[in-house]
Amino acid sequence: MTRSHVPVLAGELIDLTAPAPGENAVDCTFGAGGHARLIAERIGAGGTLVCVDRDPAAEHRFEQIAAEAPCRTRFLRMEYGEALELLRREGFKADLVLLDLGISSMQIDARGRGFSYSYDAPLDMRMDPGQELDARAVVNGYDERQLARLFRRYGEDPNARVIAREIVRRRGHAPIETTGELVDAIETALPAAVRRRFGGGSPAKRVFQAVRIAVNSELDSLDRALPVGWDLLREGGRLAAISFHSLEDRRVKRFLAARARGCVCPPDFPVCACGRRPEAEVLTRRAVAPTPGEVADNSRSKSGRLRVARRIEEGEA
Repeated sequence: MTRSHVPVLAGELIDLTAPAPGENAVDCTFGAGGHARLIAERIGAGGTLVCVDRDPAAEHRFEQIAAEAPCRTRFLRMEYGEALELLRREGFKADLVLLDLGISSMQIDARGRGFSYSYDAPLDMRMDPGQELDARAVVNGYDERQLARLFRRYGEDPNARVIAREIVRRRGHAPIETTGELVDAIETALPAAVRRRFGGGSPAKRVFQAVRIAVNSELDSLDRALPVGWDLLREGGRLAAISFHSLEDRRVKRFLAARARGCVCPPDFPVCACGRRPEAEVLTRRAVAPTPGEVADNSRSKSGRLRVARRIEEGEA
């Protein structure tokens, strides 16, 4: 199969999840299709690969991969939580469920989409261009308190209040229409000493992350998808998630830890009363990070973190 995109943590993902001939896999966030290609090669003619993405551009890339894939393929253009619910209603069972979270390189590099703070573009940030809410509506529609709360909650930005104040001040004269205008507002809000702390990085990174998460309801999608994806797994099936910031990674870590823990009785109970047994074997004791070599080849991989768990078979616990 032709390769044009190198996915993040690809070798580690394949080693830990070990896709096998004849298995069923769900790639919940198809993106550029790099992981999907590798999985398709391993599940082979007897396997089925379901790919999910709400971005119409991803569907065109899927068609190219599907034409070469040795396995059966299917594409669902919808939000991945909805797609997993659909598959559950259909009775589909998976051996592997993958969530490669965040935005794809294709989306970042598409200048008209407005995901990047590195160049000027219309404020958009919609993963599904057909949805109504976009970044322009958030930046210009939220009041100062809502913006500050958004930047703190989804961007973990300690400068949230002063940035929100400057945005509201500026849009009082004219709406903020472009990524460049938003970056300028953020940089202006911060004293020079604070800006210098970012070195070669941009102080806009956290705010852009926060707005993007709000526009696309990314954390809500993840919270809905994790339990449904887990329910789809056969015994011995694996769930893998690649996160790119701590808000995602913490959710994945807690979800898998809860499935591995089983009993939820208070520690002072002499005997388990809840009857819950462990459902998962966590295969990543700590989140797996990219190697220095991968980061050197692809700087965008630097913040990637992989966690994997296997659904315990009956009688294992």
